[in-house]
Amino acid sequence: MNVSEQLIREIVEKVLLEAQGQPPFEKHVDKSGVLVVKTDTVKTEPFEQKGVSLKDIVTLEEAPRMGAGIMELDHTSFDWTLSYDEFDYVIEGNLEIEINGNVISGKKGDILYIPKGSHIHFQTPDYARFAYFVYPADWQSQK
Repeated sequence: MNVSEQLIREIVEKVLLEAQGQPPFEKHVDKSGVLVVKTDTVKTEPFEQKGVSLKDIVTLEEAPRMGAGIMELDHTSFDWTLSYDEFDYVIEGNLEIEINGNVISGKKGDILYIPKGSHIHFQTPDYARFAYFVYPADWQSQK
């Protein structure tokens, strides 16, 4: 087995960051509260639905009013009812939102808005990677 020095370096850096309690992606937080996340370093984690993975990129401490993360859909679809407002920025692929029999499509660079209370069907004919921005940040506690 031939392992490159670069691969070993990446693995060691990831292990060290995780051991220090830092997120497994590149994020820089200024003392002012301004932060930047390098989205290409965010590795999503499996969600309850097959073909769906996601990763929150800010904590409630960092952004108490708004949440954000990265989601990936791979040849899948699922129903969702939003108890919060959400913007989605398509980073890669094709994201489709079906609502009331209509399909709204977004491709790389497009922004979709989904209002609170919407019952939707997230779907993709192939693959989609997108950033989501939600209000309020603690959307799980909303009804």
